[in-house]
Amino acid sequence: MPDPKQGTLQEAWQEGAAKANTEYVRRRITIDPITRLEGHGKIDVFLDEAGKVERAYFQVPELRGFEKFVQGRPAEDMPQITSRICGVCPTAHHMAATKALDDLYHVDPPPAAKKIRELVYNTFMTEDHALHFYFLGGPDFVVGPEAPAAERNVLGVIAKVGVDVGKKVIAMRRRLRELIALAGGKVIHPVLGLPGGVAKRVTSEAQKQFREVAGEAVDFAQFTLQLFEDVVLKNSDYVSLILSDIYTHRTYYMGMVDDSNHVNFYDGSIRVVTPEGGEWKKFRPQEYLDNIAEHVEPWSYVKFCYLKPVGWKGFTEGADSGIYSVAPLARLNVADGMATPLAQQAYAQFCSVLGGKPVHHTLANHWARVVELIYAAERMKELADDPQITDPTVRILPTQKPTEGVGVVEAPRGSLIHHYWTDDRGVIEKANLIVATQGNAARIAMSVEKAAKGLISGTNIPEGVLNKVEMAFRAYDPCHGCATHSLPGSMPLLIRVRDQSGNTLAALRRDFNGSVHRD
Repeated sequence: MPDPKQGTLQEAWQEGAAKANTEYVRRRITIDPITRLEGHGKIDVFLDEAGKVERAYFQVPELRGFEKFVQGRPAEDMPQITSRICGVCPTAHHMAATKALDDLYHVDPPPAAKKIRELVYNTFMTEDHALHFYFLGGPDFVVGPEAPAAERNVLGVIAKVGVDVGKKVIAMRRRLRELIALAGGKVIHPVLGLPGGVAKRVTSEAQKQFREVAGEAVDFAQFTLQLFEDVVLKNSDYVSLILSDIYTHRTYYMGMVDDSNHVNFYDGSIRVVTPEGGEWKKFRPQEYLDNIAEHVEPWSYVKFCYLKPVGWKGFTEGADSGIYSVAPLARLNVADGMATPLAQQAYAQFCSVLGGKPVHHTLANHWARVVELIYAAERMKELADDPQITDPTVRILPTQKPTEGVGVVEAPRGSLIHHYWTDDRGVIEKANLIVATQGNAARIAMSVEKAAKGLISGTNIPEGVLNKVEMAFRAYDPCHGCATHSLPGSMPLLIRVRDQSGNTLAALRRDFNGSVHRD
């Protein structure tokens, strides 16, 4: 929740806009739209008189007001409403919302229901990590960061690694998505989760399908790790890029772990480690408001999360700054290991090659994501083999009055928190969503600016260099459709009509209060 001491967003936005218009407009490089991410965004780079980068802003101009318009809706609708926030990670929102309903209604699902949820969730994590590696982040390494823009996509990846590999990737994702639909009802917007359990059991036939695909997924994950080793780790230029100071920040890290401090996507405690790697705190999801706060800047709709006891000290790194990071790299940094054997081997190699933990290199997120891909596939196989998964008892009906509930899962992009307050009829009075990308927002802003300052000089910038600036955010796999929320749900908008020569013929401006002006 925003700190009231920060002042109103409208005042800050107006002040920031005025400053930008008067001081920087003649020395600006804009990357708009930025590419290969979920949601929308742009990067504004402002140069000084000598052509050096003075400031760089990672801006998110889109707005989605889910926290506002869920008010007045029955709490049971939340797993379906919030899954509409994003078409890429709906299962994460669905599961966080379902767990929040368990807490809200004070009901503990039966063992089979928990295992079905976790099975579906690890199937989703396997599919989503594959999506990012091959379609979004991978092209920068498999094809090359300075390759022609038209080739830096999944088609370029297929051209580089072969059509057979492309078929393998597409077929694996299709089979995983079919399983999500089989158990979850729908692949994009699941209807599986209910307070106290799930909507349907897993039959013996469905279990057989999960077993078959899970085995294939483990092989696919190992194949992906080998591809990463062959294409990235054996390329000295890529390794130097990963290890370079341009893509390095020393921050806190946050992620969910089980009782053994192993990575767990579905359930556990939230653990935070310091920039030096020591445990800062380990707390229950219900205690998140004691540890996490949000800061507002005038130039973005994303709210910047920080560790509340440490405080907001600006966009700085180190132990005195409350900025923390989530997502795959953070999860491996906070964990003492992985809970499955092949993932543990990959984890040990990751830590050894990169010099031990914590690993502060932003681009190492891509490697960490492959380690997690192996874990998700292995955990999926473990659950598919569990005889309890077909138990017909899959729900305990709630009997207590609702109050408030918190649900947390590890989304592909990091820790995802849903918090609902209701009246005694179970109608939502207030909702707070801390989305994974918000946990990374401050570090992403720092990463983009540091990359820009390290790579850009002058105004004649090659496109490949600008792509390397984009790589600074792409490693986090951000989802800005999920991460942007504002009250009361209005946003400023500027529309300009230009002629063929670029001259402005007319302009309309809408302010925060909704008033429209013709300039």
